Amino acid sequence: MIEKIESGLGPVGVAGCGRMGAPMARALIRAGFDVAGLDILPAQSFGDLAPHMSTADEFVAGRRVVLSVVRDAAETEELLFDDQALLSRQPSAIEILLICSTLSPRYVADLRARVPATVTLVDAPMSGAAISAEEARLSFMLGGAEEVLDHLQPLLDAMGDKFHRMGPYGAGMTAKVLNNFCAASSTAATRTVLRWAERLGVDEGRLLAVLNDSSGQNWLASNFSRVEFARDGYSPDNTVGILAKDLLSMFDALPEEEARGLPAALLETIRNLKPIA
Repeated sequence: MIEKIESGLGPVGVAGCGRMGAPMARALIRAGFDVAGLDILPAQSFGDLAPHMSTADEFVAGRRVVLSVVRDAAETEELLFDDQALLSRQPSAIEILLICSTLSPRYVADLRARVPATVTLVDAPMSGAAISAEEARLSFMLGGAEEVLDHLQPLLDAMGDKFHRMGPYGAGMTAKVLNNFCAASSTAATRTVLRWAERLGVDEGRLLAVLNDSSGQNWLASNFSRVEFARDGYSPDNTVGILAKDLLSMFDALPEEEARGLPAALLETIRNLKPIA
């Protein structure tokens, strides 16, 4: 059963104003939405967004639609139930909660029983890296009732240009972790052949041009000069680390035997990536 949603989206909140959340908030502000941000860092850390940052009490009292853009399940727990405890603060105006972080589909499904029935849940993970968030060109994978997604479309249009409605709540997150397996595969392959090219005396730029025009084409290679993490090595706290985290989110949804072999080797490769100059 779908909860009744009032007409009009009303004030919007972005919880987690990091490398993805901050440009998403800016895109919504540019589109004319009434936006408040929430983060564990002090408001003055956010430059032009500082006037829009709020406390947890102010946030829940004023936001009808909330986007959760925190890093992982642990931070989602802190946001919803523990430190910020958005779902237990009163009075709360939250009607719709969009889970935009990439999390285990199993964890996302379990949230439905833990979130008050008065809050409509939508899974809305996105793809495109920070550059796409800055340019409002994100690709969203959506899970939720059609009428709810129709209601949210103006908000989504402000942040992205590709929208894939995957089915009921949870289907968007499942699609995202599967997509990220392909993303991790192409990241590992592209970075590996660039390392080999250096050893074999092939120019990096010329090889990237070949990959862009030929059968080795992939998102990272075609956007190598624009993607902010393209040359990074693995660190648990950077984007390559997030890619590894996303693989673990997929593993959590798979039967144990499916996570062996290639998936496990891919995770090891990502964790062994070194920075390139």
